[in-house]
Amino acid sequence: MSVQQGSAGNVIAALCSLVIPGLGQLVQGRFLAALIFIIGSSVLWVISLGTLGWIIHLWACLNAALWKPGR
Repeated sequence: MSVQQGSAGNVIAALCSLVIPGLGQLVQGRFLAALIFIIGSSVLWVISLGTLGWIIHLWACLNAALWKPGR
């Protein structure tokens, strides 16, 4: 899978993160980032009673889409 910004791999990862926060990072092989997004999203959904979890969803999606290796 290509890992350049704007590549098909990043688009797929972004779509995965849109469905489940952290899944796109997991697809990219970034296990720590995936864990942070999964836990952060879960905590925010529970604490805000389901009103603010979308923020982490969008952040995870953008993070996966804009990721460049070696940063």
